[in-house]
Amino acid sequence: MLAVTAAAFSIALPAQAQQAGEINFGIISTESSNNLKTAWQPLLDDMQKAIGLKVNAFFAPDYAGVIEAMRFNKVQIAWYGNKSAMEAVDRAQGEVFAKVVNKDGSQGYWSLMLVHKDSPLKSLDDVLAKRKELTLSMGDPNSTSGTLVPCFYAFAANKVDPTREFKRMARSNHESNIMAVANRQVDAATVASDVVDRMKVKVPEKAAELREVWRSPLIASDPLVWRQDLDAGIKRKVRDFLLGYGKDEREKGVLNALTWSAFVASDNSQLVPIRQLELAKDRAKVEADTALSADEKAKKLADIDQRLAALGKQIAKAD
Repeated sequence: MLAVTAAAFSIALPAQAQQAGEINFGIISTESSNNLKTAWQPLLDDMQKAIGLKVNAFFAPDYAGVIEAMRFNKVQIAWYGNKSAMEAVDRAQGEVFAKVVNKDGSQGYWSLMLVHKDSPLKSLDDVLAKRKELTLSMGDPNSTSGTLVPCFYAFAANKVDPTREFKRMARSNHESNIMAVANRQVDAATVASDVVDRMKVKVPEKAAELREVWRSPLIASDPLVWRQDLDAGIKRKVRDFLLGYGKDEREKGVLNALTWSAFVASDNSQLVPIRQLELAKDRAKVEADTALSADEKAKKLADIDQRLAALGKQIAKAD
């Protein structure tokens, strides 16, 4: 449940910013706000010139803060991961309109589990076998690669509850988790592969201390989301700016600092696999709930299966 209230944003940002010649651009907390601001500000400055409106960067201490800011129209456009984008679509009148393209031209990334390079842990099986002796740090609860994907593919698939079965489980942003592993403060951590790529550039000596022991299936690249009620003219200008960005060397350099090469059009359909993971997680919880009667359990499972089937049809239709 998103805990941040409207009052939390009433001081920081004006309501209905786009009506006053401004828009607020939310940036999820994958790293420290200082690092994110350094990477993002050149792009936002270029956007401001292109669309003729002041563009304010908005940061929050967690993903929920950006989602709630969009919900209360304190943020009109935001960069999310897929899980947080799903929450914004469902709770904050959000709509996916674009996604990033990586430097190598790919349109996806991975969830990774990292350990220190000198750790005796060599694989996911090693981590799971010794979990009661280990400290694990995961991502924000609304993080796709830090929480949702590893919880399903690494833990639920092996019938492990990471919140209960490790010696200690912590949560932090991707950058902090990477540093915690490099500095031997935790035994293992789940992070996004693109943040690891950025850390290899920013702090190569720390990145050299890491070793990957698990990699997820490919995750669709990060979406950009705007509020559905954003002015149509502003939407058009923002879309045209982003989809045309990265053509000259200076713009390529701006995107390179973000580990991207371009933006391409997208829509809410890219969130369907994430919805499937969420429902699969819910299904596993229902199956394991001994407090439910047989009838209650059957009813809940049937409802989840019906929704999973509907999502499967969406994918089949898109293919």
